[in-house]
Amino acid sequence: MDKIQIVAIIAVLFFIGLISRFIIKGKLRTEYSIIWILMGLIFLVFSVWRESLDLLAKFFGVYYAPALIFIFFFFMIFIFLIHLSVVNSKQHEQIKKLAQEIALLKEKVSEKKAN
Repeated sequence: MDKIQIVAIIAVLFFIGLISRFIIKGKLRTEYSIIWILMGLIFLVFSVWRESLDLLAKFFGVYYAPALIFIFFFFMIFIFLIHLSVVNSKQHEQIKKLAQEIALLKEKVSEKKAN
């Protein structure tokens, strides 16, 4: 096993441990952590079984195999950012609706106090 392979395995295990700690402390929601853990496990497979990366690169026609990792993670992060944009848009609409409902309730309360 090469030194870089050992460093990569340690880094991935540290990353998965960090994600697990965020889940336990409640700082990261489970639905988001699944994506990060899956990405870590895929990277762990590539770190342990280096030939798998070469096989995939050959299958997809990628000349430089490590570039496949960057392409994959870029694609996954891109999908994740789209998902976060959708969630953000939905929450923005919910906040706007709640603010309007609160304004209506405040108006009703002030009318009742005036009577």
